[in-house]
Amino acid sequence: MTKLDQSVPAAAQNCLAEDSSNPPAIPRVLAVDDEFASCKLLSVILSPPAFRCTTACSGQEALLTLQSERFDAVISDLEMPGMGGMELLSEVRRKYPHMAFLVTTGVDSLDVGVQAMRCGADDYLVKPLREGAVAASLERALHKRRLEQEVENYRLRLEEMVAQRTAQLNAALLQIAGSYEGTLQALGAAIDLRDNQTAGHSQRVCRYSLEIAQAMGWSDKLLGTLARGAYLHDIGKLGVPDGILLKPGPLTVEERKVMQQHVQIGFDLVKDIPFLADAAEIVLMHHERFDGMGYPHGLKGEEILPSARIFAVADTLDAITSDRPYRRASSFQGARETIRLCSGSQFDPWVASVFLSIPEETWPSLASDQQSMSARTPELQESSAMLRLDLGLLPG
Repeated sequence: MTKLDQSVPAAAQNCLAEDSSNPPAIPRVLAVDDEFASCKLLSVILSPPAFRCTTACSGQEALLTLQSERFDAVISDLEMPGMGGMELLSEVRRKYPHMAFLVTTGVDSLDVGVQAMRCGADDYLVKPLREGAVAASLERALHKRRLEQEVENYRLRLEEMVAQRTAQLNAALLQIAGSYEGTLQALGAAIDLRDNQTAGHSQRVCRYSLEIAQAMGWSDKLLGTLARGAYLHDIGKLGVPDGILLKPGPLTVEERKVMQQHVQIGFDLVKDIPFLADAAEIVLMHHERFDGMGYPHGLKGEEILPSARIFAVADTLDAITSDRPYRRASSFQGARETIRLCSGSQFDPWVASVFLSIPEETWPSLASDQQSMSARTPELQESSAMLRLDLGLLPG
């Protein structure tokens, strides 16, 4: 075995032992030096079977060669006319970030080596070059760059896998969100069937509530909670006896107490449903008054959720402007006046003032809107957006 054979890296020797029908790629090295003797020495040291070496006598020639051929590593002298080794290193790092790069120098100076390493060199060699040192240094540099490339490939593959899994998750979430929306619609339909005298009431008060909340600058997440609470506020009526719920005349004191239980019934129905839990408090508080004269707990002022305070205005607006068995509907102008007069007693003054700042013609348009809630409100416009609201992923 020759001295040159002894300098062959172990990794390269192992490659020779593998199946010759599928030999691994031999590392290709570009040796750059303005001295012919140095280029010749490197071409001998880096000859097959361990390496294949091409030489260039200047930095400019090296860049042209790199553009036309594929290389795994560059070994360049630092001191050359024109483009020096440091400038070549900078260009190679910019254009070929995963290529191994070694520098050679005739000055045995630690400062020179440190500077080269800081600029991106993998190692530096001091002339005169020794076969074993060149091969070992090159092997380390190639191994380092292969690891970096593997990490980069792994990162890219991981990003691809994350993108695929995210797409799969989004598809699953869309299906779940569709079932959520279907559940809401089914519950709303059940409420309308149970109390057909106020059919469409739930959708109208939902639209009214959202209009007020949007004017107050509410976030999408809060709008989503408000929409669900407003839409299902009367779900507790499913537990009220027909004789009371559908009674055409005035209710007795006892009957009124039974009717008032619908807020607690509704709260108990939805509080343990994960995607409706945040709306349950609205169901419970939607008959509280700002002055504390409401029910079921007589909450006052800030004790009442802001969403319930908004809903109170929306509910009154629809109650006044809708036909009931015992009276005909009044105008929106009349409803606005009633809400103005009850500001500070039945209604939160701030909510009432925001409501009154919205043009009057807005409300008849919303009342006659036959589109679904999901088409009307941005937070329920798409099932995926609705689900993100349920999961709290949208900024609030």
